Parts: sequence; C-alpha cells; structure tokens
Amino acid sequence: MNKLVLTALYEERIDKYTADNSDISRSYAAKLCDEGRARVNSKPVSKKYRLHISDVIEFDIPEPECTEVTAQDIPLDIVYEDEDLLVVNKPRGMVVHPAAGNESGTLVNALMYHCPQGLSAINGVIRPGIVHRIDKETSGLLLVAKNNEAHLALSAQLKERKALRKYWALVNGNIREDCFTVNKPIARHPSDRKKMAVVQGGREAITHVSVLKRYGGFTLVECRLETGRTHQIRVHLASVGHSIVGDKTYGIKKERFKLEGQLLHAKTIGFVHPRTGKLMEFDSELPEHFVQVLQKLEL
Repeated sequence: MNKLVLTALYEERIDKYTADNSDISRSYAAKLCDEGRARVNSKPVSKKYRLHISDVIEFDIPEPECTEVTAQDIPLDIVYEDEDLLVVNKPRGMVVHPAAGNESGTLVNALMYHCPQGLSAINGVIRPGIVHRIDKETSGLLLVAKNNEAHLALSAQLKERKALRKYWALVNGNIREDCFTVNKPIARHPSDRKKMAVVQGGREAITHVSVLKRYGGFTLVECRLETGRTHQIRVHLASVGHSIVGDKTYGIKKERFKLEGQLLHAKTIGFVHPRTGKLMEFDSELPEHFVQVLQKLEL
C-alpha cells in the first residue's frame, strides 16, 4: 500500500482537486473515496467533500490489480530500463493506452507483455505505468513506472516543473523571432469536445519555443514544456499562427507532404531517478518520416 499526500491550496471538491494536482484521474480519486481510502485531516471523506485551504489530504493507493487489458508481444524501442522505470521511444501511430476503438496494439499492451511482474497502479487498470502521455501520431520518449513509489515521484517532478521535456516540431510559416514563450491557458474546446483550445479561465499552460532552422515557408523549432496540458504544443503553436505540419486537427487540412500525422517528436527527457537521486537525461533521433520531410526542404 502506498500513500499520496497533498495540502489543499484552494477550495475545491476533493476528487477534482486531486485530479488537478496529482497524476490520479478524477474518476480514480472518486473511486478511492468510495472505497474509504481517502482522508482529510485524518478523517474519512466522500468524493463530494469540498476542501478548505490547508486541509491535508491522504489517499491510500492499493497495489496493482489484475487487469483485463491483454498483454501482447509487440516490439518496444526501450532506451533505458531498471527495476523502477523505463524510458520508451514510442513510434508514430501507436496509441499509448487502450480506449474505445483502440482496445489492442497499444503501448500498454506491449508493456504488460514486457513487464509481467507488473506496472504501477496509480492510473488504474487501463493505464498501468503511464506517467505521462503523447498523442498517437506524435513520436518520441515517454516515462513508464514499474511501481507506485516511482510513479508518484516522477509525477511530482512533472507537476513541480522539475522534469525536462523537449519536443521538435516542423511548423508552417517563417518564425522571425529566435526564441519566444507562449503563455496561454488551455481547456476543452467550448463547442468541439474532442479538441483543446486556448480558453480564458483554462488551466495554465506555458511553452518555450526556440527556432532551430528556417526553411522559407517552414520552421523547425524546439519546444520546452513548462506545463503538460493535453495537446499543449499543438494548440499553442496554432494559436500564434504556426500550426505543426501534418496536424489536421489544429492546422492545415491539406498539406504538400501527405503525412499521416503531425511532425512532432518528443526528443529529450530528463528527470531525477526516484530511487538513486541521480540526474538522468535521454535523447532520441528524429524518426525517418520526419527526416525525409526535412531532406525535401533542403533541396
């Protein structure tokens, strides 16, 4: 049994506050409350409990459950692995975890086969071990936790903005500035619930952008995440008039390269190892489909 301890900084329902300030989803926080695994100031509370400032919140996180997600022998590009975690280089086109329409062939299916001893249970049975996600058509590095202790420690580094995450993207248009920061709140799109958008009153979202190379009508950029909202880089770049090449959701519907997804790659990740305290950093090469587009632009 592991514990998650938080101190309330503002008034909010316990399930929503926990989802906004930890790696536990709102539904999982509510489930833990229903099971009597949540306490505020040492007293059991329901999922509807409204927190007061300075309340001390405690969750008992159970060990991994048996899951119905099927383990599948799918090749993985593992950049690093030890008893606590893995760093995996996800290919474009692979979904991170099972969902409606993608019940198999996901990274989680592959991880369950590779790690028969189990993964962390923080995110429940559908997303075991998944510390953070990247989109289906985004390639690159992501962290996977093998146990709850590692998961909580790594999640804390992400939320406290202590972990390093750098992405490379090819965007439409010529960016004149060498460096700039996009600081715009992001929330669910008000009319299209499948999309995210810059919304006043949304969650804080900060992306630092640096130009790597200009190709006339296109620009190769590096984006360093300070926060990690859903579709953050895609939404932020589109909001400043430089959507990512191949991003049909937030950018141009028809583009010259006939890509299957956006040219966005999670290139670098850095963190402090939860057990050893060692600073670790990993880098990955751009995938072939990304390199081919850059080569065409060089001609």
